[in-house]
Amino acid sequence: MADKTVDRGPWTGCAVMFLQSLYPGVNLLSLYKDKQGKFIVFKVIKLTLIDSAGGLGGYEILKVHDADPFLGVEVKFVDVAVCQQFLESYGSGAVRQSLSQHACRLLALPQEFTVETQLKASTHILDLNLDKLQLCLQHIHLSQPERLRDEEIDDLEQQLHVQALGAAPQSTTQEECPVPGNCFKFQNRVFEDRMLTAADVQSFSNGVGRQWKHVGRALGKSCRALKGPAIDNLAYEYEREGLYEQAYQLLSRFIQAEGRAAKLSRLVKALEDCKLTSLAENILDIQPRE
Repeated sequence: MADKTVDRGPWTGCAVMFLQSLYPGVNLLSLYKDKQGKFIVFKVIKLTLIDSAGGLGGYEILKVHDADPFLGVEVKFVDVAVCQQFLESYGSGAVRQSLSQHACRLLALPQEFTVETQLKASTHILDLNLDKLQLCLQHIHLSQPERLRDEEIDDLEQQLHVQALGAAPQSTTQEECPVPGNCFKFQNRVFEDRMLTAADVQSFSNGVGRQWKHVGRALGKSCRALKGPAIDNLAYEYEREGLYEQAYQLLSRFIQAEGRAAKLSRLVKALEDCKLTSLAENILDIQPRE
């Protein structure tokens, strides 16, 4: 019966994602209540949904509300596949990572900024059943939205649309148009994001040389398995095997710890941070211009 409820006929459902900053001195709820901060926080949320739901379609934000100490984001889903993709991203930790990355960039926050999240459908806390995808989908489907989209959200969506068309020259920072879901930008080009492959690991290990530690620490900003003494421990453990093996074990540890969230975009960003753009180009197979 559960499968029929979820998969047949027009599919709609509602979930509320609760957000709270874990970084001292940063309060997302207070920022959203601020006239200038409201739009930026909304943009962080919107870009995160684009990342995690696979694009702009299949869902809409109905309301962003005060759920002190959390900021509540009510989302209506109208496509079961999009909802499932969002749940998978949420369960893998990719939603929290995306929230943190966009907040750091748009709000000029330190890389250590992290977000606590909770996902609910009606009275059901979905975080407790993320391993039961069909059950979560059923809870969301049975939690039908009780309201139309807030006028405030309409206004914020319109501001995003205007900004994406480049009609907001008064902005103090030149914001880029949202990159399509499952993609990332490098050197003003858009690449499809994906999980790291064995070929990526090999290219990295062959080319990074002594800089592997620096890349490891850059990755460690968003990967617990590479924090603290982990990098030095890898260096000591594989010292005799040489730089290739040390670099290989670094990325292997990252992939093992992050699972489906061990994305190409995260490695490219770490390489950019370490000024290793030529290695990033090699991994992305960017051909030199004629």
